[in-house]
Amino acid sequence: MHAASREALANATLNLDNTLSGIDNAVVVAAQTGTEIFDVVDVLDGDRGLRVAVAEASAPAEQRSGLVKEVFGGKVSAVTLALLTDAAAQVWSTPREMRQGLVALGRRALLQSAEQQGQLAQVEDELFRLSRILEGQTQLTQLLSDKTTTVAAKRQLLASVLYGKVSAVTEALALQVVGRPDSNLIDDIANLSALAAELQGKTVAHVIAAVALSTPQEQALAAKLGRIYGREMSIHSEVDTSLLGGVVIRVGDEVIDGSTAGKLERLRAGIV
Repeated sequence: MHAASREALANATLNLDNTLSGIDNAVVVAAQTGTEIFDVVDVLDGDRGLRVAVAEASAPAEQRSGLVKEVFGGKVSAVTLALLTDAAAQVWSTPREMRQGLVALGRRALLQSAEQQGQLAQVEDELFRLSRILEGQTQLTQLLSDKTTTVAAKRQLLASVLYGKVSAVTEALALQVVGRPDSNLIDDIANLSALAAELQGKTVAHVIAAVALSTPQEQALAAKLGRIYGREMSIHSEVDTSLLGGVVIRVGDEVIDGSTAGKLERLRAGIV
């Protein structure tokens, strides 16, 4: 995002957080708000003229907010409408970036709903596991990314796969990703998992191990990495038997390769 859009999103996010923190029945309201914001994004995706008009920086803020009220008043809750009109009053660099901002707000609202229910860690883990499943199920991922298939059909397919296997918030977040991935389907879902960790004050450590880590091993690794990086860590682990032994750890852009395969490769390179 450009600087203006980053500032607009920061303001809109602060408004969302303040609104949800001071409201009764926050679980229901946050879930409803997130769902309704995504419904609005769907409307904007289907109407280019409206999408441009609500983000037209040269138009007065009152005009943009008034247009949002005119179009969506009575169709969404009062809380959602207030958040949308505030977002429209912000200065966004492009309509595309305003749309991205609304998607971010919808995601944050749903994650806050999970947090209010004490399910945020569960949602974080479910989203990460889903990203790994999609990484391994290439046929399913191709179907969900097929540009010739309608968004509704792709969401119905994913819903049938997820039904009864994940929490309601995880399913809602995963379904909204389909049809509007920020990068690609797998990365977008993994990024949502990282966002859930961030809302818990944690940083994700992506760990690839030769054999599955036990819960005590993950806890010990999280504690060790926490001491190294000076912040609480959330371990996202998966198995790759080709490592032969040990682990590869990625935290942000930093990679720690303690695998047997990595050590052998470095040994071979040194010999050559």
